[in-house]
Amino acid sequence: MSLQGKHIVLGISGSIAAYKSASLARLLIKKGAEVKIVITPAGKQFITPITMSALTGNPVESDFFSSNDGSWHSHVDMGMWADLMVVAPATASTIGKMAHGIADNLLVTTYLSMKSPVFLAPSMDLDMFKHPSTQRNLDILKKDGVHIIDATSGELASHLEGKGRMEEPENIVKKLEEYFQISFSLNTKKILITAGPTYERIDPVRFIGNFSSGKMGFALAEECASRGAEVILVCGPTPLSISNKLIRRIDVESAQQMYEVCLKVFPEVDAAILSAAVADYRPEHTYGQKMKRSDHENLTITLTPNPDIAAALGKIKKPNQLLVGFALETNDEDKNALSKMEKKNFDFIILNSLNEEGAGFGLDTNKITIFSRNGNKKSFELKLKKELAKDILNHVFG
Repeated sequence: MSLQGKHIVLGISGSIAAYKSASLARLLIKKGAEVKIVITPAGKQFITPITMSALTGNPVESDFFSSNDGSWHSHVDMGMWADLMVVAPATASTIGKMAHGIADNLLVTTYLSMKSPVFLAPSMDLDMFKHPSTQRNLDILKKDGVHIIDATSGELASHLEGKGRMEEPENIVKKLEEYFQISFSLNTKKILITAGPTYERIDPVRFIGNFSSGKMGFALAEECASRGAEVILVCGPTPLSISNKLIRRIDVESAQQMYEVCLKVFPEVDAAILSAAVADYRPEHTYGQKMKRSDHENLTITLTPNPDIAAALGKIKKPNQLLVGFALETNDEDKNALSKMEKKNFDFIILNSLNEEGAGFGLDTNKITIFSRNGNKKSFELKLKKELAKDILNHVFG
């Protein structure tokens, strides 16, 4: 049982769907989890702390201080205790406060102190749910790494029909179980990820490069680490930063440098995901000083091939290792991706096309198709790269 022994904080905000929180808490406990409740003042108008305390066997926290003796209810301690936090129901107000760090109640301060993954299940009327501000706040939380359990459609408290119902407790529990099952599968894994561009120097101030931002690779690194994997992130020049202590970052500049690091590291890892946009060629000659325009009426730069990182790793890949590559194409996308997978000995290849609006270099979004060596093909809709990182790991390691 993937929830056995897990510490789960259940946040409850002021929605009629709070009655479902009782069932959710009971189901989590039946699965073996220990549950602690933090509830907003408005949430107590819909379900009582006495009910939730009786179900969980733990005191329900709502106020910053005890009204009797002034003792402090530590949101920091709760954030360190939890293996996961789920806010269900999450109202438009609570979602907005979480998105913008408005820490005026114990639920939001607990969220801001949380060291572990956070899920939320929205609950509100249809017009509130589809309002641009609500959708914008949900997008902010997604970018922050919060897992959104999407609302469902049906009859609402207003007696209108539409999208805004909190997902049923049974389905929420299933999603949490799936998360822990996947997390456990990566808990002992060591994964190499390449990200960003490479710069091939022409002289001290000029280089040959590309428009890769590294966002996809960094999203994959953060997601792997959030699932317990030890990550070695080898990245070309990029201003992006990392936050998870399980990620060891190695910065390189050129394809040759990336090649040398990857060849050294690959034998000790369980899997490698090669998302870097590595330059295929470099200048045959690099000038030691800045070239002057006045010295060259016409300039010819002779290029020589860079080492093929993917092919080199494919040749030394052991049967118990996974090798995942990327293919950015502008034409004959499927054909070129499948050919690359075969030549490089990839187990999976992830295709994205510059012909797709919202996909490609420098963007927060991407649209991908994953091909497997067994002939399977799965396409995903345009999504944030952070969300696609989850899809990729679910597909590759699921």
